[in-house]
Amino acid sequence: MGDTVAEYTSRLQQQEREIHSLTAEIECLKNPPSVGLSSHLDGLREENAKLKYRLNVLKRSLQEERSQCSKTMMNINQRLQEIFGEAIREAFPDLENAPLAVTPNQQAKFGDYQCNSAMAMAQMMKSKGLKVNPREIAEKIQQKIPDNELIEKTEIAGPGFINVHLKRSFVSKLLTNLLLNGVGLHPALTDLTIVIVDFSSPNIAKEMHVGHLRSTIIGDSMCRLFEFLGYEVLRLNHVGDWGTQFGMLIAHLQDKFPDYLSVSPPIVDLQAFYKESKKRFDVDEDFKKRAYQCVVKLQSKDPAFIKGWNLICDVSRKEFQKVYNCLDIQIIERGESFYQNMMTAVVKEFEAKGLVEMDEGRKIVFAPGQQIPLTVVKSDGGYTYDTSDLAALRHRLFDEQADIIIYVTDSGQSTHFQLVFAAAQMIGWYDPKVTRVEHAGFGVVLGEDKKKFKTRSGDTVRLMDLLDEGLKRSMDKLKEKERDKVLTPEELTKAQQSVAFGCIKYADLSHNRINDYMFSFDKMLDDRGNTAAYLLYAFTRIRSIARLANIDEVTLRKAVETTEIVLEHDKEWKLGKCLLRFPEILQKILEDLLLHTLCDYLYELATTFTEFYDSCYCVEKDRQTGDVVKVNMWRMLLCEATAAIMAKCFDILSIKPVSRM
Repeated sequence: MGDTVAEYTSRLQQQEREIHSLTAEIECLKNPPSVGLSSHLDGLREENAKLKYRLNVLKRSLQEERSQCSKTMMNINQRLQEIFGEAIREAFPDLENAPLAVTPNQQAKFGDYQCNSAMAMAQMMKSKGLKVNPREIAEKIQQKIPDNELIEKTEIAGPGFINVHLKRSFVSKLLTNLLLNGVGLHPALTDLTIVIVDFSSPNIAKEMHVGHLRSTIIGDSMCRLFEFLGYEVLRLNHVGDWGTQFGMLIAHLQDKFPDYLSVSPPIVDLQAFYKESKKRFDVDEDFKKRAYQCVVKLQSKDPAFIKGWNLICDVSRKEFQKVYNCLDIQIIERGESFYQNMMTAVVKEFEAKGLVEMDEGRKIVFAPGQQIPLTVVKSDGGYTYDTSDLAALRHRLFDEQADIIIYVTDSGQSTHFQLVFAAAQMIGWYDPKVTRVEHAGFGVVLGEDKKKFKTRSGDTVRLMDLLDEGLKRSMDKLKEKERDKVLTPEELTKAQQSVAFGCIKYADLSHNRINDYMFSFDKMLDDRGNTAAYLLYAFTRIRSIARLANIDEVTLRKAVETTEIVLEHDKEWKLGKCLLRFPEILQKILEDLLLHTLCDYLYELATTFTEFYDSCYCVEKDRQTGDVVKVNMWRMLLCEATAAIMAKCFDILSIKPVSRM
């Protein structure tokens, strides 16, 4: 990514201090300085000149980049951090790594944003033996704020808060740019960055259940976020398609469908097939022995056994695809079997570096700072999940050349991934300062009794059953509101799917993924409060405002080019600022991968719009006739900007709004 202006400025200041110190040292010498000292000083001055040149080039390219970025949305918080970062460096050149804190102001009367660096800087100076009043620090920072396009004025409040008031004219221009160019953000990195997201990951021969719901929904939304920000994303489904259970499944297949090699077996219910084979495996010793023999044959790639394995995998894939079609999931299957041939080499690599220990016949690896080891080879010579996950990680780092790898699984696997990542760092596969490898864990789904979500009989809830139930309930809700009387059958079906699947996704994503969450159809289908149902209705209403005022696309487009967006009313100003916080919201999620922040923002935007719409007339009508007498076009443009940002939020959350509901 190269160095930033801040990094160059810091190095420049450090070098100038060194030059100043050396010059003073030379002047104090009575005799001429040694050739070595003079030569060192000349070298420093030459490097300093190069740094100054590079800094000026960087500043120029940054200005050019800003002018090119006018077609994308500005991250106001980031821009303010640049402005205050420059002011702090100018005011306190000797203070290295000065804390920089800029946040939106919680109370509008104090301004729009706030720089809170002065208090933390006072603490830092105090630790170095300098006692400075935070308010004095704030004043010095305020004096050094460079000329900029964004800030109207600043005020110092309390112990040293710097309150920032934005220029309304500039915010108006940013909103016009948003409408002219669409909701686009400047790519997060200049180089092509490859992101791998490992999510969903059901087991072959088992039904997808409610436990797979969270990984599938959260993982898909993360992929959509990275894709929107310009990353190249590889969506991987690490299915459980290898292991000893396939021996018992193939043995059962041979008995139940002896002609499976020539006639495709009609396995309708793979879950029942799995249970039958498991029951035989547990009680029949002869069957168990044969199952183990089948595993050996499968691992040695015997064609007849590979065909049986493929048949079982294909039946599962068809079932998985039904779920993925409902939830609009795009994913590439790359199961455990894909990494089988890589595991021997991985173990040898750890052995060659002296990192493998023997423990009661098994081969284990202890990573630094970890209390428990990874088992890379079992005492019977077989490999484990540890070996498989190490091989997968190595392939993703070296063959796929990923810059970011995210594993989306339940929090119960956090220790396992901690061990795998620590071992990979120990052997030198990646440096966490360069490559981001992270486990995005999540809590379990609870029923309304606050216990693990189960059916009444105590079984795990099948995912397809859950989705079907969602469709039924959303249709009931639409009919209760008599939407079936105003929508065509096609519109009604689209609304049903939008509400059902949107509500299930949003109910998950709107909770902090780290916590457990309670699954309740009644709550998620409620059209009041922070639910997808409320937001979808709100979006449809916003989209209908222009239609009901008989304003077409062409008229709106022309208005964007000719009408200034006025932000004089408090509610107009509040909505305008809320819309422009979208880039900083996404930046935060990029850092912590907590998608509920986007849901909170979307709900805040919808409620802020309602406040605006209730207080500011967009369309004025004759009270007697109901005819439109006046259209306040700048407010119609605020409606359009709100719809554009909401649509992009829905897209990242994989929720499909409809034009009529």
